[in-house]
Amino acid sequence: MKRRHFVKGLLAAGAAAGFRVPLAQAMDYTGKLFVFVQADGGWDPTSFCDPKTNTQGERKINHWADDDEVREAGNIRYAPFANNQAFFEKYYRRMLVINGVDAQTNSHTAGVVHNWSGRISEGYPTTTALLAAHNGAGLAMPYLSFGGFSNTSGITVYTRLDNPDVVRNIARPNLDNGDPYNWPLINPLDWATFTAQRNARLARLAAAPNLMPREARNRLLYVRALQPEATEGLRAFADLIPDESQLMEPEENGGLDLHSDLKRQAQLAMLAFRAGVAVSADLLLGGFDTHDDHDARHGWLLGNLTDSVDFLWNYAEQQGLADRLVVVMGSDFARTNHYNADNGKDHWPYGSFIVMEKNQPWTNRVVGTTDELHFPHKMNTASLDRDDSAGTFIYPRHVHKALRRYLGIEHSAASQLFPFGSTEDLRLFA
Repeated sequence: MKRRHFVKGLLAAGAAAGFRVPLAQAMDYTGKLFVFVQADGGWDPTSFCDPKTNTQGERKINHWADDDEVREAGNIRYAPFANNQAFFEKYYRRMLVINGVDAQTNSHTAGVVHNWSGRISEGYPTTTALLAAHNGAGLAMPYLSFGGFSNTSGITVYTRLDNPDVVRNIARPNLDNGDPYNWPLINPLDWATFTAQRNARLARLAAAPNLMPREARNRLLYVRALQPEATEGLRAFADLIPDESQLMEPEENGGLDLHSDLKRQAQLAMLAFRAGVAVSADLLLGGFDTHDDHDARHGWLLGNLTDSVDFLWNYAEQQGLADRLVVVMGSDFARTNHYNADNGKDHWPYGSFIVMEKNQPWTNRVVGTTDELHFPHKMNTASLDRDDSAGTFIYPRHVHKALRRYLGIEHSAASQLFPFGSTEDLRLFA
């Protein structure tokens, strides 16, 4: 990530949020923290949380079903594939599975937008952005993105966090690599001169006459963003980031040309939460678009995904944050209910979400059902039971509306700008 882009994003975040003193706000916030994990490319729920065995007379759905059967952890069924068993047996008590969610598309672009904003056309922000706008106003970088879909629709600005070294450099630009233990990169006398020149420039900006209201507001926010107290939160985060030897190494499967830095993303997000500079984050693992060699590719990817989410929870425990953490897992859509000629699976609109949180009454549950060929059933909006005659299919907007209500942002100013007014209420978290 280029330094100027990071600075631009940081200042824009201040402009969107009103830029109050970051660290003071951070220390006051003791609410929930939010991680949305995007399995980019379209994962296969039939080999994960909506398991399907093969049906006589139909094309084969899963090779694992030739000699194995569906397993259960608590009330949740899962496929005996990848390292699913370890994951579901460990976490079913903090897990809600939502199956049969109709993305209404086989297009990656539309599927990503729909599943992470609740609206199939562009224009709505992610729920991660809404949570940052409501809970993180004034923080240095309330909304972290490690890639994927992170649309803000102007309610906040995300910080793309690819390189932790840049955080150190931005937090302490007068030091070599931002390291307080390194020799100063800039002589203290020269740094004092630079600081004086900056303050003089800020004074000139503050005195500039005849600005339009928006320009005047942006000028004020820019001046505030460069005040010493406004950098405290960022410095606290920089101080928490360990050196490269203690950051999680990216993982690779060279034979399949697959790679993942999901654990490092989780590590940096938790440290930003602990420092109090962020409240929400989008994590990303790509490669799920398995049009060929589906089982081998999905096996490694799902294994890495669940292993990384396990690391996320363990690291959150180490940082004292696990009791405040909400994790949402999802994807663009799903894979077809059969293999193609390349032993891969193509695009299929009916996907799943998993929502995780500790010590909640709505966990160890599955909402939404699909038939043996992975077509969704309609659901009664009151009972959440199958209702083929008077029910509704589950769409991403139902999930996001329920998340907004449960997470306390349904009536926030930002959410009111992007309503789901005609969408049925599904009490997923009742």
